[in-house]
Amino acid sequence: MDSSRAFLAIGLSFIILLAYQFFFIKPPADAPLPPETATLDQPAQGTTPQTAQPTVETLQTFQPVPASTLPAPPVKEGRDIQIDTDLFSAVVTETGGGFKSFKLKEYNETNAPDSRPLELVKTKFFTELPLYFSWGTVAGGQEIPIYTADKESLLAGPGRQETLTMKASLASGLEISRTMIVDNDSYMVHLTFDVHNATTQPLQGAPFLHQTNQPFSESDVSRYLFSGAAVLANDSLEEIKADDLEEGAKKITGKIAWNAYEGTYFMTGIIPAEKEGQVVQLIADGDKISSIMSTDPTIIPAQGSKQYKYSIYYGPKKISILKEAGAELEQIVNFGWFTPIAKPTLMLLNFIHRYIHNYGVAIILLTIFIKALFWPIAQKGMKSMRNMQKIQPKVTKLREKYKNDSTRMNQEMMNLYKTYKINPLGGCLPMVLQIPVFFALYKVLLQAIELRHAPFMLWITDLSAPDRLWIGLNLPYLGGIPILTLLMGGSMFLQQKMSPAPADPTQAKIMMFLPIIFTFMFLNFASGLVLYWLVNNLLSIGQQYMVNKSTAA
Repeated sequence: MDSSRAFLAIGLSFIILLAYQFFFIKPPADAPLPPETATLDQPAQGTTPQTAQPTVETLQTFQPVPASTLPAPPVKEGRDIQIDTDLFSAVVTETGGGFKSFKLKEYNETNAPDSRPLELVKTKFFTELPLYFSWGTVAGGQEIPIYTADKESLLAGPGRQETLTMKASLASGLEISRTMIVDNDSYMVHLTFDVHNATTQPLQGAPFLHQTNQPFSESDVSRYLFSGAAVLANDSLEEIKADDLEEGAKKITGKIAWNAYEGTYFMTGIIPAEKEGQVVQLIADGDKISSIMSTDPTIIPAQGSKQYKYSIYYGPKKISILKEAGAELEQIVNFGWFTPIAKPTLMLLNFIHRYIHNYGVAIILLTIFIKALFWPIAQKGMKSMRNMQKIQPKVTKLREKYKNDSTRMNQEMMNLYKTYKINPLGGCLPMVLQIPVFFALYKVLLQAIELRHAPFMLWITDLSAPDRLWIGLNLPYLGGIPILTLLMGGSMFLQQKMSPAPADPTQAKIMMFLPIIFTFMFLNFASGLVLYWLVNNLLSIGQQYMVNKSTAA
């Protein structure tokens, strides 16, 4: 295996990785809303359908109810309760008790000066609003409760906790009380549901905590990355896309640490107080994913009560914040196989930023540090490649002379390598050692929320967005000019011209096209990733120049 094949393998690996995300992961499409279902703005008219209440003998296995068949809300609607903290503002409706809105104050929809805070709630139906709670034998099939809140608004101050209590009585005889504790300095909200059986008969059923989500409408870059449901079940992270649910509902049982919906940078998660015996069911309608968290059915005796406790985390996927929140939420930041390398790399990037206060400069310094770390082995690899190029004419003659005797040819080749003190794998192994670091950096720079809307300099105002210099013209497909990406492609071409050419003409032609292919692949990737690649190329060019000069003789 010669060094040119190593470069070719690395290049093709990146092409496969980038091409898969570029061509085969489609942007989320807007799913049509189910017909004839009451929305927040247009409640259905008429009386509320009531379902027969179960007895011990009539309990059935629960199944998710399609949105189009969910019960319509009553004519009379409840109030909207405003919640405000330093980190988020939210609206809870007394009709069903779900969140009509949940906006993150420290994160905007875009990086435009007049952009609004990021909205995490994208659904409109009362029974699809996040944290809608029902109790019975069928998820969501019961009467929609109209709660009465003990406050008209909730305003938390620095270092303070505030509590909101909402109570509802159903025609079935059930009484539900939901208590919400909000901490001004945390994205965590604590929920307690007390279900009281006010009838003279025992009732059997299960709690159902609903959450329906659609993509958070993030940047164009995020559409190529994972978006969907995530469940930490039995100490293992499981991520499920909407496409995976096209054939039907998915059921996850066992020890459930949390159940969430995640985009590239944000998540909405439910954390049950009781981890064991939880059940999570997932269904999809287009790009919309509904999750229902429940437990095994239980009996509430006449005049008896049952309590269920949860915590929720609606906020950024930032490892430091997630660790502080607890419940192993940080595991949702998933870099795949490269996590053991990627997470320390992200920590180092944040450490540099703590003193530099510019993530673009931090990326440059991180690239220099990693390059310095691998400098010695890269130096050996480049020298080996250069020496291999020097004896290439002799290798060609041996191959021609012994083309019909492979055994003899291999013997003569090994003798040639020994004579000139060349390790045929010397150019390959250093590159192989660096591949995991390259891929880890690739994952970090595409997924780290720290780069979202982070400015660098000049026209690069968002390191998580594609690089574009706007010149007043809307160029087809591009919009603006991808200056940084073009510089990256040019640096890659220059680096290739300075490197030893492959002996195989076919490989040489493929290598010639790699800079062009990479330039097109990187057009829609985060400018932070392009910046890393450009700086790495420039450093490699400098190192290659030094090697070429030292081995010129």
